[in-house]
Amino acid sequence: MIAINGVLTESLAKWQPGTTEMTRRVDPWPAAAFAGLIGSPLPPPGLGDALPPLWHWFTLLDYPTLENTGADGHPLEGPFLPAIRGRRRMFAGGRLQLERPILIGADLTSRSRVTEVSVKQGRSGEMAFVTVRQELSADGVAVGVEEQDIVYRSAREGSEPAAAPRPSADQPVPEGQWRLEVPTRPVLLFRFSALTYNGHRIHYDRPYTTEIEGYPDLVIHGPLLALLALELPRVHAPREFVHEFQYRLVRPAFSPTRIVATGRPRPDDGTAEVIVGAAGAAPSLTGRVVLG
Repeated sequence: MIAINGVLTESLAKWQPGTTEMTRRVDPWPAAAFAGLIGSPLPPPGLGDALPPLWHWFTLLDYPTLENTGADGHPLEGPFLPAIRGRRRMFAGGRLQLERPILIGADLTSRSRVTEVSVKQGRSGEMAFVTVRQELSADGVAVGVEEQDIVYRSAREGSEPAAAPRPSADQPVPEGQWRLEVPTRPVLLFRFSALTYNGHRIHYDRPYTTEIEGYPDLVIHGPLLALLALELPRVHAPREFVHEFQYRLVRPAFSPTRIVATGRPRPDDGTAEVIVGAAGAAPSLTGRVVLG
């Protein structure tokens, strides 16, 4: 469904992205690299083991050329990148449904398409919301569906960046039976960018981040926050299978800080509420996991 209005209409009205398909082998190395990066207390999964949920992000990667890379580090063009003037891209959340685990060593295929585009008015102006749906299969067998919600803004050339002050650090830490803490430093953010082939400079180039984008410091990746949310059931309920995960990224978190993830399982209905954010700040991610 496409519902468009406002100044972004011209950019999006004729945008008709098609369907893309990608197949990659699920290699054990990226899983081991990420487990080591976050200091996971569990041994990294190996060949034939189940891939933890959302860790397929390390497999299904695009490789844009330098010629197709913009000043912000993002690709200039791509099948799901709308032609918006001065395009600014933000990860807003998503949903995951899994029918069965993805095994390391399998050939993983994603069939992707845009399912919804809309333009809404926010406090900082108009924003375009784009939902990309991926149908996942492993060795030819359907395993699940993932949807990602991406927000785009348009910035005029030469315009000043919008001020984005660092959130206050006087909020109580959310309570939860499950808890995980990961300190963030520039090296961690840089390595996660490398592991996900994410060239966006807000995660590793502080002068660009503060002077051009207007953030107070390096921005912690939204996908990293989502993966840390799913570390909670992986570590604290290892025998449970994650059937569903839905989450929203409500505000950015900035390095250096400790990222705190907490979870509150509900055995009565097999779900768990998860919250992730910088220590002492309001949550950056809120989500819900369905276990079984």
